Amino acid sequence: MASAAKAWTFTHDGYPAGLHKSAIAVPSKPSASEVYIRVKAAALNPVDIQLMNLPIWKYLPSFVVPLEKGVAEDFSGVVELAGQESGFKSGDEVYGITFTLTSGTLQELTVVDTKSSVIVKKPYDMSWEQAAALPLVWLTARTTIANVEPYVKSTQRLVVLGGSSGVGMYVLYVACERGWEVLTTCSSRNIDFVKSMGAKHVVDYNTGDVPHAVREYNPAAIIDCVGGTSCVGLAEKYVTIMTMRTLAGKLGLGQSYECVNLAFRKDWLEETLDLDRSKIIIDSKWEFDQAKDAFAKLNTGRARGKVVVMIN
Repeated sequence: MASAAKAWTFTHDGYPAGLHKSAIAVPSKPSASEVYIRVKAAALNPVDIQLMNLPIWKYLPSFVVPLEKGVAEDFSGVVELAGQESGFKSGDEVYGITFTLTSGTLQELTVVDTKSSVIVKKPYDMSWEQAAALPLVWLTARTTIANVEPYVKSTQRLVVLGGSSGVGMYVLYVACERGWEVLTTCSSRNIDFVKSMGAKHVVDYNTGDVPHAVREYNPAAIIDCVGGTSCVGLAEKYVTIMTMRTLAGKLGLGQSYECVNLAFRKDWLEETLDLDRSKIIIDSKWEFDQAKDAFAKLNTGRARGKVVVMIN
């Protein structure tokens, strides 16, 4: 068991200046509920950049928060060591999500506490990159669907702003599975893609009048995966996944609306065990040493599907 593991970490300099290759110390033995996972792949998410850029880091002393903080939450890999109460054993192939403000999964070995994380066993026919691509976006999509379901049941009409985004595509998919009729927005190049994920009506946000189209559609609820304000108030229920946009509204910097935080539910992640593999969309795969380039691609906002870093 290695005492240190290669990793990508960040300092209080934020993204991109503070992101660099490093090494993290690895405890010699897991606690009863922990597993040590040899990471095969880690997916990147916009929230990773948002977290790196939080202004609070430079004001926190090192005895409160370490200078080197881990990156990313999604993972797939092989259990190397397992605590007796973890529910897993050495050699299990798994995927899932874990989250703290200072640890991460963009590293060759990560320590995951099964009490606060979601982990499931990986099917043999699901690749490492496919498995790592699912947890955060799927659980976020399922959380938004559960949040609006009481409102949409009667009319079956939903609007999804940003249907080609990592979360948006699975909101479309789950809504379609429920028989809902969905209007979504995207650029022209993604129209066929969002239709393949279940959208019935599509508005090109570059050429169409999105607020007018939404108003005419008269949805019961709107799920916002892009963080705008132009459609606020056009449905009885409006939720967003954009935490920073919500915080700005609450600080008086624009309109405020409800933000949902993903629910760490194992039963929801287990739904992906039988997910059509063609619906697991990978934008690009990168090697461990290319993590900065992978983040740069993610930061363009033009990734279709997930940006994944292969590690072992």
